[in-house]
Amino acid sequence: MNSIAVKKLRPGAKLPTYGSSQAAGADLYACLEQAVTAAPGETIWVPTGIALEVPEGCAGLVYARSGLACKRGVAPANKVGVIDSDYRGEITVVLHNHSAQTQTIEPGERVAQLIITPVLTPAYVEANELTETQRGLGGFGSTGK
Repeated sequence: MNSIAVKKLRPGAKLPTYGSSQAAGADLYACLEQAVTAAPGETIWVPTGIALEVPEGCAGLVYARSGLACKRGVAPANKVGVIDSDYRGEITVVLHNHSAQTQTIEPGERVAQLIITPVLTPAYVEANELTETQRGLGGFGSTGK
């Protein structure tokens, strides 16, 4: 897969771009006519103005941008957004302000990053027993620090 079809849905929409030659995620941009603000604890819907043709057998995963999340406390409300390969609507990033200050998202600002990845869709089959492993039932910190 060398390219993905992207449709601009409104003026000012920007195609995803990579910040460096080896970046895993492509930046998604806010397609806004004017800045929007999120009060502390508030969730806002930020349109990107684009639709994608995610290849069959893949999904688009929308992750936080580290600068926005770590420095300003603004990250996707659903933690990781999932774009199914049969979805053709506008990509919208739902951001939550985890900080104690009001945060402003400017038109054209990078608001998330997109990774296209292969997806397995196995059938789920009920079983009476599962295979044994060394870890077994240990979870939530059971492997140490």
